[in-house]
Amino acid sequence: MSTAIFPTADAHCDFLYGMTYYGYDISSRSGNQSIHLPYLSEGGVKLQFFATWIDMLLKQNPLSQCLNMIDSYCRMLDKNPVFKPFSKDFDPNGDSIATVLTIEGGEAIEGSVENLRMLYKLGVRAMTLTWNDVNALACPAMKRSKKGLTELGKAVVAEMNRIGMAIDLSHLNDAGIDDVLKLSTQPVFASHTNARALCDSPRCMTDAHIKAVAEQGGVIGVNFYYKQLNNKKYAEISDVIRHIEHIIKIGGIQCVALGSDFDGMNKYPEGLSDSRGFVRISDALSSLGLSEQEIYMVMYENLANYIVRFM
Repeated sequence: MSTAIFPTADAHCDFLYGMTYYGYDISSRSGNQSIHLPYLSEGGVKLQFFATWIDMLLKQNPLSQCLNMIDSYCRMLDKNPVFKPFSKDFDPNGDSIATVLTIEGGEAIEGSVENLRMLYKLGVRAMTLTWNDVNALACPAMKRSKKGLTELGKAVVAEMNRIGMAIDLSHLNDAGIDDVLKLSTQPVFASHTNARALCDSPRCMTDAHIKAVAEQGGVIGVNFYYKQLNNKKYAEISDVIRHIEHIIKIGGIQCVALGSDFDGMNKYPEGLSDSRGFVRISDALSSLGLSEQEIYMVMYENLANYIVRFM
């Protein structure tokens, strides 16, 4: 175990879906639940992004799904005062855990910039334009389409810039990423996306896109899903570290972060099935020879510095 636990920021988890539809309780773990309050504390988590994932297989309409998960988020915060919405003056050395509310899947706005604005007023501070389905805004990476953003998608990018909502490139196809990078007047980020040079998945980012996000002042959160870490049937912590190293090489130390995707998969790298595993990542980064300041940047500061622009 590490002799020092670094403050940690995690750019993506799907706990709210589990809370809303499976009865997860953050203070009382059940089933395959990964996000658990004691585990967050043991792993040094001081900033946790909570996504509202839109499931197009449900009969419930997307906006209602999103609102139900926002209600779960609010109930979680009310019940657990250790959580505080992230703010410009948040101190990661205190006892609180900061939270950021996000949307995974632009279907949530149901084609309406008015809905986008209302969700912002409810506390949403970042959104992916797609998940794995084609929608009214864009095409997802997994469909391997060469189409870019729709006209509505371009309008949504402009409105997200105007109101101050972060654009999350995760799940977006290459042509869509090109369009966002060209159109956005604010730095963009990828909450849970890896490097395609190391894993040939369309969900991973090209070196050109990594470099462009970094040059804008954005960050890329490395996720723990084995199919986006390597081309094997399993992954290890070393695979996560390889992606961190590569993104640092391409974009610089300031552009890499962590985006676990906890509660969004059923198979994790050994030792990384919940937030306690973050300590293993900081240990591995130390073994690589990164300084304490550089480890702090990867584990917490880069993501915090990025999202604070939208608070």
